[in-house]
Amino acid sequence: MTFGLKFALKRLRALAWLALGFICVASGASTPAPSTQLPMLHTEGTRWLRSDGSPIDLKGVNLGNWLIQEFWMMGQSTKAMNDQCTLEATLDQRFGYAERERLMKLFRDNWMSQRDWDLLPRFGLNLVRLPFLWSVIEDEKNPRHLRADAWHYLDQAINQAEAHGMYVILDLHGAAGNQSLEHHSGCVGRNLYWTTPEYQERTTWLWQQIAARYKDRSAVAGYSLLNEPWGTTEGHMAAVMKNLYVNVRAVDPNHVIILPGYHSGIDAYGDPAKQGQTNVAFEMHFYPGFFGFGKPEAKVHRDWLLCAPTGRNVCEWYARMMALDAAFYIGEFQPWAELGPELGGQITRVSYDTYAKYGWAATSWSYKVFNNRGGQGKGTWGLVTNADSVAVPLVDFAAAPKSEIEGLFSLFGSAAYEPQQQVIDWMNKRVAPDPFHLR
Repeated sequence: MTFGLKFALKRLRALAWLALGFICVASGASTPAPSTQLPMLHTEGTRWLRSDGSPIDLKGVNLGNWLIQEFWMMGQSTKAMNDQCTLEATLDQRFGYAERERLMKLFRDNWMSQRDWDLLPRFGLNLVRLPFLWSVIEDEKNPRHLRADAWHYLDQAINQAEAHGMYVILDLHGAAGNQSLEHHSGCVGRNLYWTTPEYQERTTWLWQQIAARYKDRSAVAGYSLLNEPWGTTEGHMAAVMKNLYVNVRAVDPNHVIILPGYHSGIDAYGDPAKQGQTNVAFEMHFYPGFFGFGKPEAKVHRDWLLCAPTGRNVCEWYARMMALDAAFYIGEFQPWAELGPELGGQITRVSYDTYAKYGWAATSWSYKVFNNRGGQGKGTWGLVTNADSVAVPLVDFAAAPKSEIEGLFSLFGSAAYEPQQQVIDWMNKRVAPDPFHLR
């Protein structure tokens, strides 16, 4: 193929996806009203159920990098700038707090827009997990007080999800003081939540504000109390989360409260029923193919999903949940990245189907990931990414003109998309694939 023909085809593809983005934006400037209200969900034993007692398969995705930033997800990760704390401090120093707030709003209004909400249901999903930073709701300059716009983005997410027939799990991804040393708690190397009663008390206050606002909102599937709370011991984590459960349940008797697991699991919690905990689920994050869990290849996913006799597998976790008679939620997993489009699409479908077979809710990571080159290649971590004709520049936030920062943030909302098309195809087929050649 000649260079000229390659360029022409690439441009046609980019224009096609730009047209799709334009259609999605033009289809509605405001949130459409839901045709019917979604029924309230609860857990009973190992199952997630609707209000009438019928089971529901919850298949979803995380809206990562929207309300708490992870710089690798937008092509901006450097040694100098790799967490939201550093970005906000840099913008404060350069432009002042008010201008920092305006820029953050510009970013958030572009990372998730109408075209994203219109695109999400095409993946065959009925659930989104909404990771958020504490300071989206609590006024950082006036602790234990709500921001003036405290509910803007959570309300938007819940309204949009419901209008598209999807539930929302609210996930406190970054607590005041930070619950681990990881960048995805908001600040790299800061882990003060577990040793500072003030931060724990403010987190209780925060969840009680959330629970009071949404206690009757049926589109909310549950409250995920704290993401990956690994900055302490397993026993201390469980004790603090049990106390948080009590305080949230005092305000909201309706919603599922999701108790986070540790690296090693959930054993420190014990049997929830024996401790008076009702309408709960346990949460774990499983990443076959990554983070020391083998390579991104079919065999690793096969052994995990089909219960190989050695190593970790879903049967082990099914037995645990049956013994506890408790519901389960896989808050994060990644079934398509680096597998190639077709195999990635097939393993994604089989992963969701397997978790649903056991009655587990599941949300993959993540909906949207932008990169500097553009295009999905063998499979990025995003169900959508920027098209291969749209490169994302690496911006030096400490030196770049404000206009360059504004341009980057606006690009996240205007760039042509390239979705994981095979994921869309396989998630909507009547007959499931056979990626492990079992038939």
